[in-house]
Amino acid sequence: MKPGAPPLQSKRLLDQLRERARYLHYSLSTEKVYLYWVRFFIRWHGLKHPKDMGAPEVEAFLTMLATERKVSASTHNQALSAILFLYREVLDLQPPWMENLQRPAHRRRIPSVLTRDEVAGLLAQLDGELALQARLLYGTGMRLMEGLRLRIKDVDFSRHEIIIRNGKGAKDRITMLPRSVSDALARQIERARAEHESDLRSGYGETLLPDALARKYPNAAREVGWQFVFPAASRSRDPRGGTERRHHVDEQVLQRAVKSALTQAGIVKLATCHTLRHSFATHLLEAGYDIRTVQELLGHADVATTQIYTHITDKQLRDVHKKFHSRK
Repeated sequence: MKPGAPPLQSKRLLDQLRERARYLHYSLSTEKVYLYWVRFFIRWHGLKHPKDMGAPEVEAFLTMLATERKVSASTHNQALSAILFLYREVLDLQPPWMENLQRPAHRRRIPSVLTRDEVAGLLAQLDGELALQARLLYGTGMRLMEGLRLRIKDVDFSRHEIIIRNGKGAKDRITMLPRSVSDALARQIERARAEHESDLRSGYGETLLPDALARKYPNAAREVGWQFVFPAASRSRDPRGGTERRHHVDEQVLQRAVKSALTQAGIVKLATCHTLRHSFATHLLEAGYDIRTVQELLGHADVATTQIYTHITDKQLRDVHKKFHSRK
């Protein structure tokens, strides 16, 4: 057992994995992904217990994913991370062969970016709350889940700021609140308030709080400030505790809407909700903002990550084209 880690209470292996993931504050999505890969790994080897397997079985499984399933490098890494988590954190094993497992090389690709006209065309195909969500992602550079997990208390209209809590890497940061979405966002928050008041009258009204805040502040889950700006249409039961709450909207709704809007707008580029974040960063650089400012707004720990957006911009390409052809 690792120093400081409590003994596992569950008897079944997958329940132990859930228990350890929750103790280490892994997100629910990560927990589900790890459960999927570990279950797949065990079933692929005929329900053999992982303690009775080693490097040959792990390597055979990873090879199958790469050669037969032809998974991407990121998916391949995800599967390996789940298996390593199982051995290290759940089974408390650190066999020497684990250090020799090679991860596939990550290919650094230039991100897909929409022009300003393409962004306008995409947004024109969306209506209502979906349009606001997409405009917010483009206008702030937030990741999809950062936008959908936004809480009412973290929108500051007087300072035109949005506080992004527990972003990637469990970090907080501040980004700008675009004036172009300010009025629509205020109306959305009023709708969320009304929904919350209706839930309270029905005997509900709790939302999910991060980490141990529910124990530290027992009444906070029912306070309006902690409610999601984009609440789900109906309440649902928390898969980790069973409490009936109103969560935020499902990310797949916006993902599907953006995909459809791209087709309707005649945009042939491969793009997703995350492309709006890429476009936000690129358009800021094209407008002359320095890379450090863009780094802070995106929440990158290292400016090297932000430098991926310094690929040749439209303006730079036009300048090169003009200078090159002027010499002929």
